Amino acid sequence: MSAVRTDVKAPAFDVERIRGDFPILKLEIGGKPLVYLDNAASSQMPQPVIDRLVRYQTTQHANIHRAVHTLSEVATAEYEEARRKLARFINAREEREVIFTSGTTDSINLVMHGFGRKFIGAGDEIILSTLEHHSNIVPWQMLAEEKGAKIRVAPIDDAGELQSGEYEALFNPRTKFVAVTHVSNALGTITPVRQMIAHARARGVPVMVDGAQAAPHLTVDVQDLDCDFYAFSGHKLCGPTGIGILYGKAATLERMQPFKGGGDMILSVTFEKTTYNTIPHKFEAGTPPIAAAIGLGAAVDYLSAIGMDAIAAHERHLLEYATAAFSRMAGVRIVGTAANKAAVLSFVVAGVHPHDVGTLLNQYGVAVRTGHHCAQPVMQRFGLPATSRASFAFYNTIAEIDALVDGIRNVQKILA
Repeated sequence: MSAVRTDVKAPAFDVERIRGDFPILKLEIGGKPLVYLDNAASSQMPQPVIDRLVRYQTTQHANIHRAVHTLSEVATAEYEEARRKLARFINAREEREVIFTSGTTDSINLVMHGFGRKFIGAGDEIILSTLEHHSNIVPWQMLAEEKGAKIRVAPIDDAGELQSGEYEALFNPRTKFVAVTHVSNALGTITPVRQMIAHARARGVPVMVDGAQAAPHLTVDVQDLDCDFYAFSGHKLCGPTGIGILYGKAATLERMQPFKGGGDMILSVTFEKTTYNTIPHKFEAGTPPIAAAIGLGAAVDYLSAIGMDAIAAHERHLLEYATAAFSRMAGVRIVGTAANKAAVLSFVVAGVHPHDVGTLLNQYGVAVRTGHHCAQPVMQRFGLPATSRASFAFYNTIAEIDALVDGIRNVQKILA
């Protein structure tokens, strides 16, 4: 296995101890140790979260908010405690500002239906960026088509950095909403979201932030950002699938209409009139993903115990090491070279289709993502149909990056 020399010193971080918490990292793929570098798609789950899910299912499971028997009261308490943990994790001002959803996509759609359909009309404008995931494009296109609104797009440069001046120039009296990513899933670019929010707020324009790729890697403080909405997913945060978070300022959530109707989002129902529940329950119709919410609470406990700053430092070291290694490989080009990035390397290998890169790397046990990454406008900006993407988490190692580098060199020998 090759060793790429750099002058970057690793921060103090007991990654081997941490790796011991992740059973799946002991797997072999085709006789090779698993090198899991697809964390931007979905992260792995540590044993304490697995144990918490098992404990809930075996000793605490019941439906919530609906009964006075012991199991229901325990499940309700644990579910609401998970909400409190998530509120602390993102520094929400109040627990009721945290809504459980099925994921980031569900959270964005909730805002589109609950806020957008009520407050955005014909001729109004919505600002997005070129960096957006499809989940933060398509709902707003649907709204614009329904209401006769217009979408305007902030561009990026050749490094994949958002152009702040051109973003600011998009604002005018018709601008009614901004929906922007915090971290690009396709390139790893960290956008200047705090400054973007400040510019919008100074003009009375509400802002939603897609934090799916930021929450697992950075300290998120929604009060400091001063965003109106912030969305992220559990499965990218060492938690279960099927659970997500929508943060919203309480005053804004109270003005919104519900997205889904059903049980638990009401105070009273007659055939003549329904009175809706208070927030956050107004937006949590039906039986919620109780186990997944509790599991996500355990996941943020786990991450908080390590420390998000320590996680960010380790991942930054991995990114710097990998970037240096890739720069030494002929025929390999990094797509997205922003100065401020999260731990994502999107790349192309000359003469080799990205899907072939991913297929051959898998034979060496290396798992990467290939395709357009649900970010086709980003690919179009760079004139590419697809890239290969290696995305790192805090449990990844320098040795795994070396395995990735060796795998790419083998791919080149076979196909390039």
